[in-house]
Amino acid sequence: MKDRSGLPAAALNYIKRIEELTGVPIDIISTGPDRTETMILRDPFDA
Repeated sequence: MKDRSGLPAAALNYIKRIEELTGVPIDIISTGPDRTETMILRDPFDA
C-alpha cells in the first residue's frame, strides 16, 4: 500500500480517532516491517 486509499475504513477511523484524542496529526504509519510498507500520509516537514 502506498496511500490511505488502500486502508480499510476501520483503519482510517482508528487513525482519525487517535488524532482527535491526542490533538496531534499522524503523518506516517507503517503496515509492516519493511520500508516499502511505510505510508507518508502528510509530509512531516511541511508546516
